[in-house]
Amino acid sequence: MRLHRLDITAFGPFGDTQRVDFDALSAAGLFLLHGPTGAGKTSVLDAVCYALYGAVPGARQNGQGLTLRSDHAAPGTRTGVRLELTVAGRRLEITRQPPWERPKKRGTGTTTDKAQTWLREYDAAVGAWKDLSRSHQEIGEEITQLLGMSREQFCQVVLLPQGDFARFLRADAEARGKLLGRLFDTRRFAEVEKRLAERRRTTEAEVRSGDAELLADAHRMQQAAGEAVPLPSLAPGDPGLAAAVLGWAAVARSSARERLTVADCARSAAESARAAAERALGAVRERARLQRRFAEARERAAQLEQRAEAHREALARMERSRKAEAVAPALELREAAEAGHRRAAAAEAQTRGLLPDTYGDAGPPGLAAAARRAAEELGGLESARRAERRLAAITAERAALDREERADEAVRQDAGDWLAEWEETRAGLQAAIDAAQEDAARAEQLAVQREPARARLDAARERDRLAQEADAARDRALAAREHATAAHEHWLDLKEQRLTGIAAELAGRLTEGEPCAVCGATDHPAPARKVAGHVGREAEERALAAHRRAEEQRAEDERHLGSVREALAAATAEAGDAPVAELASRAQETERRYAAAREGASRLHPAQEDLRRAGQERERRAAARQDAAVRAAARASRRDTLERERASLEEELTRARGDAESVAARAAQLERRAALLTGAADAARVAEDAAQRLKEADARLADAAFRAGFDTPAAAAAALLDDAAHRELQRRLDAWQQEQAAVRAVLAEEDTAAAAQQPRADLAAAEHTAADAARRLQEAASALDAANRRCAELDRLSARATASVRRLAPLREEHGRVARLASLTAGTSADNERRMRLESYVLAARLEQVAAAATVRLRRMSADRYTLVHSDDRSGRGRSGLGLHVVDAWTGRERDTATLSGGETFFASLALALGLADVVTDETGGVRLDTLFIDEGFGSLDDQTLDEVLDVLDSLRERDRSVGIVSHVGDLRRRIHAQLELVKGRTGSAVRQRGTG
Repeated sequence: MRLHRLDITAFGPFGDTQRVDFDALSAAGLFLLHGPTGAGKTSVLDAVCYALYGAVPGARQNGQGLTLRSDHAAPGTRTGVRLELTVAGRRLEITRQPPWERPKKRGTGTTTDKAQTWLREYDAAVGAWKDLSRSHQEIGEEITQLLGMSREQFCQVVLLPQGDFARFLRADAEARGKLLGRLFDTRRFAEVEKRLAERRRTTEAEVRSGDAELLADAHRMQQAAGEAVPLPSLAPGDPGLAAAVLGWAAVARSSARERLTVADCARSAAESARAAAERALGAVRERARLQRRFAEARERAAQLEQRAEAHREALARMERSRKAEAVAPALELREAAEAGHRRAAAAEAQTRGLLPDTYGDAGPPGLAAAARRAAEELGGLESARRAERRLAAITAERAALDREERADEAVRQDAGDWLAEWEETRAGLQAAIDAAQEDAARAEQLAVQREPARARLDAARERDRLAQEADAARDRALAAREHATAAHEHWLDLKEQRLTGIAAELAGRLTEGEPCAVCGATDHPAPARKVAGHVGREAEERALAAHRRAEEQRAEDERHLGSVREALAAATAEAGDAPVAELASRAQETERRYAAAREGASRLHPAQEDLRRAGQERERRAAARQDAAVRAAARASRRDTLERERASLEEELTRARGDAESVAARAAQLERRAALLTGAADAARVAEDAAQRLKEADARLADAAFRAGFDTPAAAAAALLDDAAHRELQRRLDAWQQEQAAVRAVLAEEDTAAAAQQPRADLAAAEHTAADAARRLQEAASALDAANRRCAELDRLSARATASVRRLAPLREEHGRVARLASLTAGTSADNERRMRLESYVLAARLEQVAAAATVRLRRMSADRYTLVHSDDRSGRGRSGLGLHVVDAWTGRERDTATLSGGETFFASLALALGLADVVTDETGGVRLDTLFIDEGFGSLDDQTLDEVLDVLDSLRERDRSVGIVSHVGDLRRRIHAQLELVKGRTGSAVRQRGTG
């Protein structure tokens, strides 16, 4: 990967567009990025990372992109980064623009534009750029695939942060493993460890669950067998559990089958005894039934003899009823004629009572003639009725005209009053519109002042909060610094005490007859002894670990203090020195005035609507007044026509109604009279007909009674029975005869009479004997069923236990195999002597490669003095695999990297970073990294070491690489001619390139 050109616009400290020509800088192989603090050295590297991955490195990434914008940028300038580079033989151009909160094109306020990304590729065949994609996701995947590394790997390999590698050089195995794990992506090996551990727990749970299920089946078999034989005392996981359970189950099944045979024999004997008892019970029951039947028949015969007289009387009553049935039609006819005569006489009397006394003695013909005369007079009133209805319509129409006239007069009066006040109403509404427009203009002015006031108030609150936080952070940093100093002094004291008593520690390892590790002698006449308070290696290592933790805490607290102070300065610059209460009061006053103006402006539209509606009402009322005048003229003409027609109709009606109040009243009188006369005539004729029918019915009834043998019609009527009485009497006669026949039949039966001569049957004793036999059979059957269920349940549970044993066999084997693999990869197995996890083992191999690659450059930087070596020895009780030591050629001793001086630590970490870059590059597919950046750390080197380090960096040009150094060291400006200088000013930082021709 080679960088060619970088364009930065409104990004970080750069207010306008700045261009960095990496081709010109890379021509020298080694170039310098320098400038004062805050000028934007780190922002240049951030822009490269943001162009490639859409995010800046490490803690500077906040996930939103909005803070990337420069505070010096003009409101209309959009933040953007454009990077041109060559990777994998392809020349690409990447343009990224983060989200942008810009001013609205219309009106006031701001709006947010979405992030934009472009990817173009240079086509050498046509000599032009071609667009590839505008999708964030597609471009990110394309760049990651071409570079072969993630953003974290890129920041460690291309943007070499020396502070991180210095910590890596001194870190313990755990911290070193975390960094290497991110760079080399060994998560799949950790996932293998996790999967194996989970599989081990799963198989172990399955085996234990299977054993528990097997034991549960054994307990169920014990309950089913119903025996007191105890189960073997075994627990889940015992190797002999399956054999013991299956053996016990075989014994239980054999015992159950023997008990089944005994129960079957007992049931057969009980069935025979029950059959004999049932037969005896049946014979006793039959004899008892026949004896009861004979006794009941004798008793019923006695009862029939007592009711014989009543039976004879019923027979005589039935005979008289049969004779009277011949007279029944004549009786019914006479009753019907009498009822009709009574109804007709009552109707005639009622209708005659409604007529005047002059018609009291008139017969049906006279009444009919009077009805015809009234109907003829009624027909002559039809024309008068029509005239009366028309007169009523005219009267109603005149009343409607009067109502319309009053309504139109009210409309004219109301419209006149309203139109008289129109000019005053219009002026008031127009004044309200003008006031609302003024409030709207004032609200727009105040809206511009609200956000700055609110932002300044928020900044002031943040300023006060950060001031308190800064005081607390300063106290914590001071305490951490004191704690780190005390821990360092404690470690040095313990180290000195250990060195003083090192002879006793070495003497503790001597073995009689074995050579001394110091002098080589096999005789140890006077070995040194440990004194009270002796300091051992573990105590020193604990003190060293405490010292490192204190240093890390101190650094963390100081970094936090610095970040809080920077945030405090930014908040103070935005808020000024004004108190929060004063700013809050100003903001509240602005908000109050703005709210009042908004409220007044909100009345503009209602006021305009009121004016519009008032104009429409004015037009409507004027039109209504004119329409009322037109209708008044038409009503006057119609009223004259109706008056002439009314006079003519009243003259006609006066002649037609006579002495009645109206024609309708006169017609009603005639209609009522005609109806009464017609009804009376009809009723008189019906009454005469009914009297004649009654006389004829009396004669027929007397003749029928005489022929039936009755002296009078009344005697015949008394002998006649209705249907219900006849049915009841016949039922009693039939019942008596049926009962007599049944009694005689029973007394005539031979077996019944024979049973009556035998001794009385003892039914209770026979039933008791049969019930006892049935109970014994039921008990035998229950015992047999229980034996059958016991055998079936034992067979089922035994088959289930056998299946469980067969299923668990391969599962036990798999669990043993998985448990061994999981212990081996987790570093807890006895076979894993160094207790190395699988991920640590892989990372140890990568660390060994990094150490070898770093040693090539470290030896040159240190004049062949230092060599980095990988160590897989265990440290204390921890696990091994990620140790890193330095070998000093001057002493021939291997020592901890923490003992290096500041300058030695710098070039050792630089060599380590370059070596790690080479290994990660090879790991990610061998992508060439032609441009590297090294951030700070050169100030700790002396002149000779600085020359050696620069020679090593300059040698990177052998692989056609260019290296950019980010540093404040002034001596580097004289040694490195190609420079990228960052100059800061009030309007933002600017970029200047020097020594590039």
